[in-house]
Amino acid sequence: MKYITKYKSPNYNSRNNSKIQLIIIHYTALKNTLDAVSYLCNKEKKVSSHYLISQNGTVYNLVEDKFRAWHAGNAFWQEITDINSISIGIELDYNPKGKNNKFSTQMIDSLKKLILKLQKKYKINKNNILPHSDIAPFRKKDPGKHFPWKSLYSSNLVMRLKNLKNNEIKIMENWFSIYNLKSKKRKIILALSLIGYDTREIYKNAKLYNKLIRAYGIRYLNNEDINKNKSIYNTLIKHLFNFMLTKN
Repeated sequence: MKYITKYKSPNYNSRNNSKIQLIIIHYTALKNTLDAVSYLCNKEKKVSSHYLISQNGTVYNLVEDKFRAWHAGNAFWQEITDINSISIGIELDYNPKGKNNKFSTQMIDSLKKLILKLQKKYKINKNNILPHSDIAPFRKKDPGKHFPWKSLYSSNLVMRLKNLKNNEIKIMENWFSIYNLKSKKRKIILALSLIGYDTREIYKNAKLYNKLIRAYGIRYLNNEDINKNKSIYNTLIKHLFNFMLTKN
């Protein structure tokens, strides 16, 4: 896979021997690729990503994988708060309010090829291909509700949630009973926490809970189901079971 390497961002530092475990997908929310390159390579902005993919599928390598790019910001996943040290950041030339408000076929084809290459090189689990909104759900929405996750499922790049059999659902419900979890909300919070989401403050703050649920719904449910508690619960039970089977 060929990259454009003539643009390099000064915004990086050492990973301090941290193992690369995650791939984080972002969108730029800027006017076009040139604006994105300029922004990500501007020392004063203190922001960068390892890769940027244009609307026509061109891939720019702005920071070498071995370095810690500054793309995740204040984030959390599976008890880790220094996400930049363990991740590869990929920006997409997409702006929901701009002319570049489509995830083009060329862009997504390049993204899939890049993800596949990185997965093989760094042995990255399918569970660990994440949107920015999963690791920072209280402040970020990218890559947003129109990102074509189904295309990544069909290419076997990310975990597909397989439906559970009745006995598997019973196993999960019995497991919740052991921990004396009776309300759906408490079960939802536990499932989100075990999968990796930041649930540290959501018991105390209903707004944070709703933001987290919305971020999860955009990622895993159809848009019309996001606010349906039953749909969230059923999907999370399925997700947690699948996650446990594919964790390693």
